[in-house]
Amino acid sequence: MNILFISRECIAGNLAILLKKEGHDVKLFIENKHDRQNFDNLVEKVTSWKKELKWVGKDGLIIFDDVGYGKTQDSLRKKGYRVFGGCEMGDKLEKDREFGQEIFKKYGLKTVELKDFHDIEDAVFFIKNNPKKWVIKCNDHSSKFLTYIGEYECGKDTISVLKNYFNNKHIDREKITLHERIEGVEMGVGRYFNGKDWVGPIEINFEHTKMFPDDVGPVTSEMGTLAWYEEDENNKLFVEVLNKLKPYLQEIDFRGDFEMNCMVNEKGCFPLEATARLGTPIIHLHSELHISPWGEFMYAIANGDKYDLKYKKGLGIVNLVATPPFPYGKKHSKETLYGINIYLDRLSKDDLESFHFEGISMRVDKHHGQYFISTDEGYIAYTTAVADTVEEARQKSLGIIKKAVIPKSFYRNDIGKDFEKRLPDLKKWGYIK
Repeated sequence: MNILFISRECIAGNLAILLKKEGHDVKLFIENKHDRQNFDNLVEKVTSWKKELKWVGKDGLIIFDDVGYGKTQDSLRKKGYRVFGGCEMGDKLEKDREFGQEIFKKYGLKTVELKDFHDIEDAVFFIKNNPKKWVIKCNDHSSKFLTYIGEYECGKDTISVLKNYFNNKHIDREKITLHERIEGVEMGVGRYFNGKDWVGPIEINFEHTKMFPDDVGPVTSEMGTLAWYEEDENNKLFVEVLNKLKPYLQEIDFRGDFEMNCMVNEKGCFPLEATARLGTPIIHLHSELHISPWGEFMYAIANGDKYDLKYKKGLGIVNLVATPPFPYGKKHSKETLYGINIYLDRLSKDDLESFHFEGISMRVDKHHGQYFISTDEGYIAYTTAVADTVEEARQKSLGIIKKAVIPKSFYRNDIGKDFEKRLPDLKKWGYIK
């Protein structure tokens, strides 16, 4: 099958490599100029995806891995192309947080106080007049390092952070969101959708967004995740959150992976945000969990078909392996490791199946190929593992990292380690059986 893979910043670019390994003819387009050098000599790359529409044809598959292409995806579907990804109203659900909360409320989900601002000074004025613990969120997933979780009821720390953002010329004056801080356990639920119904099992996940072990340090895009699949249609989180949005996903003809991040406590589940696209690093853990071929699975979803996804039973761990200047990006630091060789020769064949590329390319000469760091952003790779226990999966994932030689890299070594501490409350509230 011909597959045209369209990525903005390589969120799920490793999938293009996996699809190529399955025997498909794959062409990869990367939009962001700072990410275009990734995956050189690993998969065929193109400079214009629109010029490849005739090649992929209406019998092939077009995959989008990010938001912002919704109108284009809707248009391509109307023209008869098979498209996996999102849609215009799915994009809006993720990028417009106030709109998202309105939809959540309309379909019976619990909501928190939330307000969008285009002017940082207006946000400061709002907190002064509405003192409480506020969380700063940005509406671009590449700017998650700007997230701040307020500690003071008067909001003085959040105000100080906002003033810093206002005075920092390197920070884009993009729309920010304030939402009321909710105490509890943060967890997520996701599932694939084919425009009509759910496809495959339910995903339950626990993200680890802080940079250092024990949840210390700045918020990053994500350092790692604990997750698993289950088929219980009566799962409380699925029933209270995800399944209530099924009519909306049908209405907007969403065909892709849909995830909700939530805060749960004794009062119930409060959705914080939607991810109406392939998420990272969870997509790499899906690659570890899935037994069925990706090409068949994604084509079925794009075509609106049912699909009996075969997958591994067990608990999964995914780890990000990063380098400076992560999590702040090139424009916030002069430190770059672009061009440094990385060495994977100590990894076994099975290890390599669980090692997923992002900021990596290959140099090729007459004698051999050499992997190297091909990014200035610091997102290098991910390792994954599935096992019967969290600890076993964690150690397997870490074991792969330790075999790889990636100069100046870092990672968290405690992904999933605090899960046992959360279990009593989650069981008491009914979110874990």
